[in-house]
Amino acid sequence: MKKLISFAIPCYRSEKTVTSVIEEIREAINKVSDRYDYEVVAVVDGSPDNVFEVLKNIAQDDEKIKVVNLAKNYGQSNAKISALRHATGDYIVLLDDDGQCPVDRTVDLIEPLEQGYDISFADYPVKKQSWFKNFGSKINTYTSRIVLDVPKGFHSSNFYAMKSFVRNQIVLYKNPYPYMDGLISQITKNIAYVPMEERERISGSTGYTFKKLLALWLNGFTAFSVVPLRVSSLVGVICAIAGFVFGIITIIRKLIIVDISVGWSSTISIMLFIGGLIMLMLGMIGEYIGRIYISINDAPQYVERETINVNNIEDDHR
Repeated sequence: MKKLISFAIPCYRSEKTVTSVIEEIREAINKVSDRYDYEVVAVVDGSPDNVFEVLKNIAQDDEKIKVVNLAKNYGQSNAKISALRHATGDYIVLLDDDGQCPVDRTVDLIEPLEQGYDISFADYPVKKQSWFKNFGSKINTYTSRIVLDVPKGFHSSNFYAMKSFVRNQIVLYKNPYPYMDGLISQITKNIAYVPMEERERISGSTGYTFKKLLALWLNGFTAFSVVPLRVSSLVGVICAIAGFVFGIITIIRKLIIVDISVGWSSTISIMLFIGGLIMLMLGMIGEYIGRIYISINDAPQYVERETINVNNIEDDHR
């Protein structure tokens, strides 16, 4: 019996590349059509170009292409959640829309799942994305290792596959701040890495800006961990101890050196340092409180404006 592979693609500014990506998916699965069938779930994440119209034309001639058009740009993680909710495959492959993912290696990516692994990541010795996005990816991975309970050596990539039960658990997450690495780390540590080479972009440049990378980094820090709050508490304790020790030293020096001059500059420096730490900690606490406020108000992860070739059924994968 054939197994179904769902290709989940968040789309943003990819009107010139997404057609090539879908065509390569067709070619890759046609080579193993005796073992696998496929579907493509493309989610347009409020893209300002005509990628939705491009996908709409493709989907009109091919029912295997599912298209979801979000009402605005909600972010790549939210778009992935939307794609996962509409994916019905035994295996789900997540990939980018820019042609960098080696889709022709899909079977190699699926093979570890056949062998018992839950998730399989493409492992790129050299990443061919922009230095800016590469830097953001490294920071994101480093953050995950610090604040999340991820396996030793964990590193994510833009091309990975998962079993359906992992998808079923991920889509149960309803809060407006999904973070894929955090969700994965909560579900399984049974992860494989498949060496392969990342490609150059077909055209265009990354849609990631400094603001988006900062938001991704902040989301990784606060979405699934209280480690930042604990670090803040530790820093507060260290500063309190340092202040106490400095006060004792000052008293002793005053008793020994009666005419010791008062250090106005050092006093102001210490006040600014301590005040800055307090404001930083209050800002971090405020970030957590703000996310709690937005979550309890049932802010949506995304809003779907239009769908094509998608069955209007209850999205319950339990």
